[in-house]
Amino acid sequence: MTSFNWQNPYPTLRMPVFARNIVSTSQPLAAQAGLRMLWKGGNAVDAAIAAAAAITVVEPVSNGLGSDAFALVWDGSKLHGLNASGVAPAAWNVDYFRRKYGENNGVAVQPVRGWDTVTVPGAIAGWEVLHRKFGSLPFADLMEPAIEIAERGHAVANVVARKWAAAVPELKNQPGYADTFMPRGRAPEVSELVKMPGHAKTLRMLAEHGPRAFYEGEIAERIAAFSRDCGAAMTLDDLRNYQPDWVEPIGKNYRGYTVHEIPPNGQGIAALIALGILEQFDVAALKLDGIESQHLQIEAMKLAFADVYRYVADPRSMEVTPAQMLDDAYLKSRAKLIDPKRATHFGFGMPKAGGTIYLSAADERGMMVSFIQSNYMGFGSGCVVPEMGISLQNRGCGFSMDPKSPNVVEGGKRPFHTIIPAFLTQQVDGKQEAVMSFGVMGGDMQPQGHLQTVVRMLDYSQQPQAACDAPRWKVNRDFSIDIESTLDPQTSRALEGLGHTIKSIDDPYMDFGSGQFIWKLDRNEPERGYVAASDSRRDGLAAGF
Repeated sequence: MTSFNWQNPYPTLRMPVFARNIVSTSQPLAAQAGLRMLWKGGNAVDAAIAAAAAITVVEPVSNGLGSDAFALVWDGSKLHGLNASGVAPAAWNVDYFRRKYGENNGVAVQPVRGWDTVTVPGAIAGWEVLHRKFGSLPFADLMEPAIEIAERGHAVANVVARKWAAAVPELKNQPGYADTFMPRGRAPEVSELVKMPGHAKTLRMLAEHGPRAFYEGEIAERIAAFSRDCGAAMTLDDLRNYQPDWVEPIGKNYRGYTVHEIPPNGQGIAALIALGILEQFDVAALKLDGIESQHLQIEAMKLAFADVYRYVADPRSMEVTPAQMLDDAYLKSRAKLIDPKRATHFGFGMPKAGGTIYLSAADERGMMVSFIQSNYMGFGSGCVVPEMGISLQNRGCGFSMDPKSPNVVEGGKRPFHTIIPAFLTQQVDGKQEAVMSFGVMGGDMQPQGHLQTVVRMLDYSQQPQAACDAPRWKVNRDFSIDIESTLDPQTSRALEGLGHTIKSIDDPYMDFGSGQFIWKLDRNEPERGYVAASDSRRDGLAAGF
């Protein structure tokens, strides 16, 4: 196991948390909801589901009952992957959007908000199958904290209030939005009490009838009726036919550890590609926050995105496999394209043919959960099922309208996804041992956050909270670079001197992500438990006992 430097050289209000049972989320009330399940004798999966339910109430900007989800679960001896992202309604195709929205330069117009961005929500089905496979407490117990918070109300947190207010001008006219999220005709202010009776009603129905009621019972009927009333495509059959998938995680060795991600349709493979490229360099020999190290990481990330944006889609439609994209020889050839003296705009290679929340939980029996759920953009589609509090995601934006793209929209197909949980293991005495459950939420920032924090911990021995607090950069889709204003100005100027197009912004909520990390301290001394970190860029909390 890595021996950390426990000092933290970065300005922060957070300290690492040490405990044998622990939950780390981006909202304190959600962390406490998960902790309640551990106190009751539940396991890490019980804690994760309870926290996930609670955070739909207390951080509704980022996720809701109509979200998608992914998870990686260490059961004590093996890692399991869950893809609970939704599929397109059966009626969707390029012609559907062309008929409804017309064309722009010969390409069908794709809406950004509203019902025609909503794919079948997968999060509740994700809770169901996680609980069925691993849960130990009754499912109704896991809903209790979220129901209490929704009914009694909660004081809105600082970051959430700011992002909530920012979303209102764009979404206030979407069907159902104002009734649910503008209870006083506006967004709530910091510390203002907000109750969500419709949300509580749905949670109680899930507790009483089970989560499948979301897809086959009264809840499903309400969702389908709302879709029909709004002239949208989603039907009761679309909901009824949906099932999440257990998937085999993909991984890449890095510095004696293995980093694991969910396979496509998600972008987790981008982090693995970038780490596979960095494995060809002696990163630890470079100054931690210096120009050489940062330039190398940025270029590796750009190379990764060049391939991911070209190839990643629903795996049934991909032209290449993840194994081909992660092939060692291929990544070595890509690494040779990096010029240490200047920035390069990379094209995609040719592999050999052949708004989000993240939370983590771990218990003293060794179970660890890496879980992420999201409505994509803030409040997702903006559509909210009347009297039910079900805020629907807008993941349909992840599709392409180009018929030649492997990610082209099609009924029953999953879109390209940004949300990705991650996990770290190490081989000891011939078998894999759990090391860390982690994730960094925030759109395209997520694999970049995985890369930067893993490099800090494994190459530079920074402890998780320091790696979390450190300044970050973000590669944009046009390959310009956003740089957090806390990065050393000399490094920023030097990157610009190498030819990087640099921006420096002070909106860390989305642009530089927000991470949660739980690291297992010592396999030989299990009583030492874990150390956890929670990102200061959100309202979060790591809590344990």
